[in-house]
Amino acid sequence: VQLQAFGGGLVQPGGSLRLSCAASGFTFDTVAIHWFRQAPEKEREGVSCISSHRGRTYYTDSVKGRFTISRDNAKNTAYLQMNSLKPEDTAVYYCATGGQQCDLDADTMDYWGQGTLVTVSS
Repeated sequence: VQLQAFGGGLVQPGGSLRLSCAASGFTFDTVAIHWFRQAPEKEREGVSCISSHRGRTYYTDSVKGRFTISRDNAKNTAYLQMNSLKPEDTAVYYCATGGQQCDLDADTMDYWGQGTLVTVSS
C-alpha cells in the first residue's frame, strides 16, 4: 500500500493550490481518502475526507467553503482544491486512509502518504 501526496508549495494569501494523492497497492475505490495537516508545534488535524462509495465529503469547520475534496477512481487519485488560502493554512498536508468510512481522527488511519508542505505567506 502506498499513498503519495504532492502539489504543495508557496502561495500568497488568497491564492489557490491543488494537492493530489496518488494511491497504489490496494483497491482505491473501496476506501475513504482523508487529508490531514500538521502545522509547526501543533497536533495533526483532520481537514477533509471523501467516502468510498457515495463520495460523501466532510470538512473541518475552518476550511468549509474554501477547500474541495474530490477523487478520480479511474486514476487512483484524490485531490484537495484549496482556495482563498490563509497564513493559518500553512502546514504539512498528508493524505491517509483507514477504511471505507470517513473519520477525521488520525488515530484511526492505517496508511499515510509522506506529506507535502503548503506555505501561505506574502
